[in-house]
Amino acid sequence: MGTWKLNEAKSKLAPGMWKNHTVVYTEMKDKIKVTVDGVDKDGKPTHGVWVGMADGKANKTKGNLAWDAAAYKVVNDHTYEITTMKGGKVFSNGKSTVSADGKTRTVTTEGTNADGKKFKGKAVYDKE
Repeated sequence: MGTWKLNEAKSKLAPGMWKNHTVVYTEMKDKIKVTVDGVDKDGKPTHGVWVGMADGKANKTKGNLAWDAAAYKVVNDHTYEITTMKGGKVFSNGKSTVSADGKTRTVTTEGTNADGKKFKGKAVYDKE
């Protein structure tokens, strides 16, 4: 939980893809709220909010992200898997792992963009 800021120097982002500059995880009783702010492939601001449980079931995302739904699934105390979808089709699959000291979060992602091109990337976030 908490606020995570993208560390571009340590990341290997897919060319021409969005950048999530800030990701905030908030506990909401039995659910999680994930707020994402960044820029799209053209540098235009993006904002999205996802609320759901980390049970592997897809929930709609509100905002203007590259995807319109996401499913989170807990793997262990430091790792979860995430699948994003656009129009009912899988957009990306990834894994987020928080370091043992809780200061760094690494997200690996791969998928197919709206133009049908495959992408792969790694985003590293520092805890605020």
